[in-house]
Amino acid sequence: MSSGHGRPPPKKVVNGEEEEEEEEDMYEIVVEKSGCKEEHFALLDCMDERNRDWRLCQDYVKALRDCVASQQQKKQPK
Repeated sequence: MSSGHGRPPPKKVVNGEEEEEEEEDMYEIVVEKSGCKEEHFALLDCMDERNRDWRLCQDYVKALRDCVASQQQKKQPK
């Protein structure tokens, strides 16, 4: 299974066949827990469409940065 976001899943060989490692699942879990999954994948999609040039995706970069900052503020004790 490919992530579809320019990041091929890690592989391991078991009994002569390649299988995806649990690292792909861990990647998905971390992105999900970030609270910014939508912004993260929107940026990756933009970069895929623009030859991996993040400079052409500044609106998405800003949206992800703002989301991460917002999530960090929510986690800070008051």
